Amino acid sequence: MQIYMPTKIYSENNCVMNHRRELAALGSKAMIVTGKHSSRVNGSLEDVEKALQEENIPFVLFDRIEENPTIETVMEAGELGKKEQVDFVVGIGGGSPMDAAKAIALIIANPTEDERILYEAKEFPALPVAEVPTTAGTGSEVTPYAILTIHARKTKQSISHKIYPRLALIDSQYLKTAGLDTLIDTAVDALAHLLESYLNTNADSYNRMYSEKGLSLFAEIREELMECRRQGEKPVQTLSNQAFDILMQLAATAGMAITHTGTSLPHGLSYAITYEMQVPHGKAVGIFLPGFLGAYENKEEVQSVLERMGFASVEDFTQYLDELLGKVEIPEGLWIEDVKSIMANKAKLKNYPFEMDKETLYAFRR
Repeated sequence: MQIYMPTKIYSENNCVMNHRRELAALGSKAMIVTGKHSSRVNGSLEDVEKALQEENIPFVLFDRIEENPTIETVMEAGELGKKEQVDFVVGIGGGSPMDAAKAIALIIANPTEDERILYEAKEFPALPVAEVPTTAGTGSEVTPYAILTIHARKTKQSISHKIYPRLALIDSQYLKTAGLDTLIDTAVDALAHLLESYLNTNADSYNRMYSEKGLSLFAEIREELMECRRQGEKPVQTLSNQAFDILMQLAATAGMAITHTGTSLPHGLSYAITYEMQVPHGKAVGIFLPGFLGAYENKEEVQSVLERMGFASVEDFTQYLDELLGKVEIPEGLWIEDVKSIMANKAKLKNYPFEMDKETLYAFRR
């Protein structure tokens, strides 16, 4: 058993400004990596810029990270970073900008390498990275993973390098501008991390502490999430301040869980659905969770996670997710190819503790 959690985490209101000196200590010139809109709306970009300015740290802004960032975008940002001679990277946003920030930090730190470095099986240095999450889903602020879209293969895959953020600055105030679907989909992504980590070949009594805590947090918030869905209003009009805090804690705790175990079959199945059907990542993962629990051979462990979430059975859990997420109709041809791809994915199959056959996996689609 082992635990390794090198990211320094602060979670509080006004977090970025409160810890601006530690942010500035990461280097002498920063690249801010974010998307086009949300970080401006929720105030996170303004806070990071102000924090760096007050510490007299110059910075360059790259604000063209798309949802499900591509290798091409990462390389474009990397070239800008090399030209501007930045020496640390700050990712602001959901999983896409935070993942991209890690990959960009790798590219800038290795100026003689091309895009092949991203998936090369050898060690390379990376610039220091700080992350400022504005959604409560991926937990990328505490994980070493950076998942990019690979157009040539019509899928998504984490780069080959583990790049832990040096600093995570978590402020639940940024979450309050999130739309209903974004908030729910990202919360379900965090839930998937917890379940896939607990029911994992690499799980042990130490790292399961993260999943156990996270599942209990989800139990605290699940009815409020459902109320959000039923009312169909902006989350800020439905959720309490405490609920936003719990969601951010849920995401980070789930990130700590998968840091030690990796993900499993639902994540593997989700990538083709996101790429081919443009289904948001959290929703694409969530639709496979009932099948994952239903097929899992150790029923005592399944019952344990259900009880921690506050559900009596897989059927109850399925009904909850069906209402929360809605159903997704996956075309037969795409599903056949998706199952075939996972059955050939040794890494994902390795994380599943039991033998998996094509027929059982095929039944994950409901």
